[in-house]
Amino acid sequence: MIYVTRLNSKEFAINPDLIETLEETPDTVITLTSENKYVVKESIEEIIIRITDFRRRCHPEFRGGSMRCE
Repeated sequence: MIYVTRLNSKEFAINPDLIETLEETPDTVITLTSENKYVVKESIEEIIIRITDFRRRCHPEFRGGSMRCE
């Protein structure tokens, strides 16, 4: 699970395996495979970093790097 923050500053955990899309509109919208949508404060880049860190913790053999937009 990764933690993200709603626009009202409430933090919650989300299962990154269920994320289907991330959009910036300009707020970041997370859409799950269930079609539930969440608007959060974090940028897409920050969410991707958190997912990468989560996968490294769960799967030490995971060597994927963060996908930073530069």
